[in-house]
Amino acid sequence: MPDIEFGLDTFGDIPETDSGALATHPEAIRQVVAEAVLADQLGVDVFAVGEHHRPEYAISTPETVLAGIATQTSRIRLASGVTVLSSDDPVRVFQRFATVDALSNGRAEVILGRGSFTESFPLFGYDLSDYDTLFEEKIELFSQLLSETPVTWSGTTRPALTNADVFPKTASGLSTWVGVGGSPQSVIRTAKYGFPLMLAIIGGSPERFAPYTDLYRRAAEQFGTTAHPIGMHSPGFIADTDEEAREIFFPRYKIVRDRIGALRGWPPVRREEFDQEVEHGSMYVGSPDTVARRIASAITTLGVGRFDLIYSAGPIPMSDRMRAVELYGTRVIPQIRDILAS
Repeated sequence: MPDIEFGLDTFGDIPETDSGALATHPEAIRQVVAEAVLADQLGVDVFAVGEHHRPEYAISTPETVLAGIATQTSRIRLASGVTVLSSDDPVRVFQRFATVDALSNGRAEVILGRGSFTESFPLFGYDLSDYDTLFEEKIELFSQLLSETPVTWSGTTRPALTNADVFPKTASGLSTWVGVGGSPQSVIRTAKYGFPLMLAIIGGSPERFAPYTDLYRRAAEQFGTTAHPIGMHSPGFIADTDEEAREIFFPRYKIVRDRIGALRGWPPVRREEFDQEVEHGSMYVGSPDTVARRIASAITTLGVGRFDLIYSAGPIPMSDRMRAVELYGTRVIPQIRDILAS
């Protein structure tokens, strides 16, 4: 099996401070930067931050946070996870990430998505009835912008461009992925444009997504594009023991999961459901040994080339989050590599 890349992913969840109080949004953002610096020091391959416009999360502009991280790190790649392209302007997204790419000396990545949360649409004046059209048109434009040559484009969701040149240019191109949560049409679209596919697997057995990896590769072959190594990102948390990890993670995860679930008509999550997901689904919570074994199994099952762990969910204390990052870099990743090599 080829060498696997490993990343960490966060939405900037508001953590608890050492005193037990909830951090402020500024404190939460600085905490994410500290975690990224530690991940860089430990040899983690990628650090991704997601875009949200809700009170539980501090990060609404991933590229701004990544720019701050870029100036304090030297080797880790810096990604969004995801950038909600549907409610943004492709030209501005390219410009902002090209700027991060310059500040980081070529380490920027953008992961484009439609957005499973919809708060950004009314916030920026978009109609949810245009959900599909917005993404289809904007990803088409973004794919042209990546050529870094003058672009002529027209559509219904933004003003047309005629021989428009966009700056700044990058040194060697902007790495671009598409995040997909389980729509076959989205997988096919990703293959059509020749982008790498990042599967958001946030529940259920990883095996359920095997048809999507097959579909991506078959679609790329039919379109004549490149079938890049596929990535997956899933939630989890690491502590020194399985029991400690579950006891730290579950009550905080339940807070945010039930709050979001109430808006979507989901019943409150039960501990039995959580334990089942940890033991058999795509939630990687436990000691380094347990998490390494289960991630290695998921990688083997789906044949992915990258695994990103969403390591924060709800108000997990700052010190516990830092410990999770430390364990991921020093123990989980080396153990996974050993398992896959054996």
